Amino acid sequence: MFSGLAHGLIEFIRLHEAWAVPIAFALGFLKALAFVTMVVPGITIMIAMGTLIGASGIEFVPVWLAVSLGSGLGDWVSYAIGFRIKHRVQTIWPLSRHPELMPRGERFFRRWGWMSVVLCRFFSPLRATIPLLCGIFEMPPLVFQLANWSSALLWAAVLLAPGSLFGGLIR
Repeated sequence: MFSGLAHGLIEFIRLHEAWAVPIAFALGFLKALAFVTMVVPGITIMIAMGTLIGASGIEFVPVWLAVSLGSGLGDWVSYAIGFRIKHRVQTIWPLSRHPELMPRGERFFRRWGWMSVVLCRFFSPLRATIPLLCGIFEMPPLVFQLANWSSALLWAAVLLAPGSLFGGLIR
């Protein structure tokens, strides 16, 4: 039963391959966007997406770049929100419901500086707050963008590549 379901899903993906890049971009963006990242299970989705890429034979690089661009843009928007509205961000859900995330994220940000942008991609609870905090505390835009875009490329590769290699083996 599982084999038939998996085969059907892979065939569906092959038939609709043109949607892979826009979907990958949207998922990368949503996973990085402040507030949304807390309700989208990004790591699981990205690993599964990598597996489906490999199993269906879809080209890895365009999907990887789409996830990276979406993720980088999502963090950029989050940075801009933090820069624009500063501490009022604490009144917006989910931070209004989880006030402990802001002080926790601030400690992490203060300790690691620009490296917090890189590290937060891999630690889900902080992913929602670090780009906001970078904006709130006015991290220089160039420093933020260098950390943002380089970590977006790294994060997407780390999450997509293993699944893609595994998926390629089961093809």
